Amino acid sequence: MHSFLKNTAKEILEQHSSMEDLVIVLPNRRAGLFITQHLGTLINGPIWMPEVKTIEEVFYQFAGQRPADNLTLIFELYKAYQSLNADAESFDKFYFWGEMILKDFNDLDQFLVDASKLYHHLSETKELESDLSFLTDSQIDLIRQFWQSFQKQDKKHQEKFLKFWQILGPLYQSFHAALEVSGLAYSGKIYRKVVASIDQISRPEKKFLFIGFNAFTGAEEKLIKHFISEFDAGIYWDVDAYYLEDKNQEAGLFFRDYQKDKVFGPTFPKDIPQHIRTRKAKIQFYATPLKSNQANLVGSILEEAGGEENWEETVVILPDEQMLFPVLHTLPPSISKVNVTMGYPIRNAPVYAFLEAVLEIQKFIKVEQGVVYFYHQQVKNLLSSIYLKSTNPNFVKDFLVQMQVHKLIHVPMEKLHEGGEFFQLVFLKLNPSDLFSYLSTLIQALAAKLEEDPLQLSYLFQCFKQLNRLGEILEKQANQPLNLEFLIRIFRQVFREVKLPFEGEPLEGLQIMGVLESRNLDFRRLIICNMNEGSFPPSGGMNSMIPFNIRKAFGMPVQEQNDAIYAYTFYRLLHSAEEVHLIYTSTSDQGKSGEKSRYIHQMNVEMDLDSEEKIVFVPIGLKNTTEIIIHKNDEIMGRLDQYKVDENGFSQTYFSPSALNVFLDCRLKFYLRYVAGINEKEIVNEEVDAAVFGNIAHYSMEFLYKGFIERKGRKILEKDDFEDLKRNWVHPSIEKGVRKFYKLEEDKESMLNGQIAIVRDVLHKYIVRLLEIDEAAAPFQILAMEKEHASVFRVKSAHGDFNVALKGVIDRVDQKSGVIRLIDYKSGADKKDFGDISSLFDRSVKKRNKAAMQTLYYGLLYQSMFPDNEQPLKPAIINFKEIFKEDFNPYLQDKGKEKSGLEVNDYRDYQDEYEQQLNELFIDLFDASIPFNQTDDLEKCKNCTFKEICGR
Repeated sequence: MHSFLKNTAKEILEQHSSMEDLVIVLPNRRAGLFITQHLGTLINGPIWMPEVKTIEEVFYQFAGQRPADNLTLIFELYKAYQSLNADAESFDKFYFWGEMILKDFNDLDQFLVDASKLYHHLSETKELESDLSFLTDSQIDLIRQFWQSFQKQDKKHQEKFLKFWQILGPLYQSFHAALEVSGLAYSGKIYRKVVASIDQISRPEKKFLFIGFNAFTGAEEKLIKHFISEFDAGIYWDVDAYYLEDKNQEAGLFFRDYQKDKVFGPTFPKDIPQHIRTRKAKIQFYATPLKSNQANLVGSILEEAGGEENWEETVVILPDEQMLFPVLHTLPPSISKVNVTMGYPIRNAPVYAFLEAVLEIQKFIKVEQGVVYFYHQQVKNLLSSIYLKSTNPNFVKDFLVQMQVHKLIHVPMEKLHEGGEFFQLVFLKLNPSDLFSYLSTLIQALAAKLEEDPLQLSYLFQCFKQLNRLGEILEKQANQPLNLEFLIRIFRQVFREVKLPFEGEPLEGLQIMGVLESRNLDFRRLIICNMNEGSFPPSGGMNSMIPFNIRKAFGMPVQEQNDAIYAYTFYRLLHSAEEVHLIYTSTSDQGKSGEKSRYIHQMNVEMDLDSEEKIVFVPIGLKNTTEIIIHKNDEIMGRLDQYKVDENGFSQTYFSPSALNVFLDCRLKFYLRYVAGINEKEIVNEEVDAAVFGNIAHYSMEFLYKGFIERKGRKILEKDDFEDLKRNWVHPSIEKGVRKFYKLEEDKESMLNGQIAIVRDVLHKYIVRLLEIDEAAAPFQILAMEKEHASVFRVKSAHGDFNVALKGVIDRVDQKSGVIRLIDYKSGADKKDFGDISSLFDRSVKKRNKAAMQTLYYGLLYQSMFPDNEQPLKPAIINFKEIFKEDFNPYLQDKGKEKSGLEVNDYRDYQDEYEQQLNELFIDLFDASIPFNQTDDLEKCKNCTFKEICGR
């Protein structure tokens, strides 16, 4: 197998007898490790090895200085900015711009640009001609184009840009001066410093060899040229004619320029290698529907390779580091050794997610009357984490239930502290100055819990190191006031870059690495995942304060150079490859389109490949879901017997009107909820939906009329009573209704959100309108409010008669003019008309009137409880959505044959027919031969809680 580093090592040995007199400079340390290995295998006896360095180490050595960390540098930059701007914003607002400005300054120095000329307002043609004589006409034209387009912008935007633009030149000078005083530097400043004194560099005792470079910065280019021309340094190019000779190939962009250079040009080999064209690797493309499918495909490709492979010659390239663990989990058993070059991002670890959740909870803290409250969603997220669950599982389970029962939107800190010491550590209100010391303490507490989990401990160790470093930096900036939100942003920013390094033998086993780690390395088998546009190459865009035209005019890198670097990184992998597998995702994922990489398109066109693309899919059964039928076995019939009333008049449970309506809608739904006992998961709903509104309305009306009865000592309401009720008692009743719904004690301060304030106002209007309707109907007597009524119903069946228990809560029972009204409050727009009694029990009726069926059910209950009653029982539905209509009528309308809207004045007129239909319902329900099956009306399934179980 061709290997650039191995061939270069061989050539070095042939040309140089003494290795100890050499300094080998490479783009990265990994390449240095491999060239050292190749030298070792080629040398027969003991010998002093050459020095092996990266280009950064060469610069830092000549400068006698290393760069400071970015956060410290941005603090220094801000101080310089403050000295130039009396109205400077706070540091936390400056930080984002500071990162960008620092990057721009670094580029300026790396490419040896004169900052005073670049940041000058170059809108005048004369200035262009006089100040920029060192630029070519095309470069000057680029600058002129920018300023001409700039003049067309809105005046306000012009002023804002110029104000900031004109401060950048002085800021650059002031920042550099401050760094000189403090002894700090960033890498670009170090590079410029070395190049500025390049003539003072004495001839080194050892010969320098520069190996495997592709794209130099301006400073690197000047230094290397100086070493070649002045110190006889050598340079070895890792290049191929495939992209060098094709002027349309972006991968050869830099090499074509270097080949024309008077210093670099002679160093290129006379015969440019043609590995890609002559090797004719077997190339296979794969399209997968999901990113996760790629890991399985990698495992399959490796398994097909066999068990006696030299796995060191196989590489899996992962442009997306999130693919690392999925790929590791799918490796075949035949691969016993794996070397992972790329680090795993800490931000993907569960420990980091927990730490971030602990910080997130700080952003939503409320303090009222000295009591600290946390927002329920963040509390729930933390309590659901394995770290708190495992500490006190019973407390977590009970507390989550209590949050739902009491509908706690804001959770008091003291209640959470009852979970124990670790809960007291997690749920605290932090001061900004204590943040990092607190997190260090929390990490140590977590480490004590995870002693037997080495991977988690590794994550924690990396977090702990970074936190200590951050804390030290921020301690030095005590004069800068920093708020908690900014510190949390800094925490996320720093940890976004932190990776967990893997230990392993880099020279053995299957190689798994990121894109840039593959530079200068050669492999026989190549597997690249995420070959999607936007992943490889990564999506374009450079964060910079310097406009594109000006960057390009002054020779600073633009997206074109970035694209060329990634193109070269890809094509050089083909130098030695005999077997290439390129995998991409065909569907959009995490905001990235499912478009295949441009490299795949280019290869198909340029190489004239005849390889067909393989579409890899996960087989899914697209057959119709099997019908679910639950047959009534002995166990189920035993559970149904709980509804029956025994000879002592006792039953274990009862039928409610809601349960019977569910049975009529769908037998299976009834089984799941009322027989199997599967309930919908309760959540703390801070949104006031129709159900919440309806519940509060019910409670409010109950408190309003019960309060009247208690105050007045009478149940009869006269017309004169309503003015006082409307003016003085609606608001207190609503307040009590809210407190009852949210289970708040009377003397406890309400911690409800702003929506409740709106609901109070809206509900006030509804109740006042309801009182106006009742006032028009007065006088009437309240008989019961929100009272439970019960009945024993005799079911007459061919298999024998039996009794079942019925119960229901009637919202209001009152008596008016010798008529007993059974009133049901509804928050929706329930209809009051029905065809006939049988239609209320007919499953095939599309819009079966459930509300009418329910209110007639209340008639059955009332008559059963008061069998001697001779007064008419009049069902009524007061639905809030209709009470403002002028023609509002709460009473049921019988629209059966020849009745055309006859008002239902007495339940007893319908009693026999209603009970007969109810009897048929119970015969169906208790018939062992009729199973619990699914409804045929799929419209009923749309909002059903159990539709996932049914597969509908």
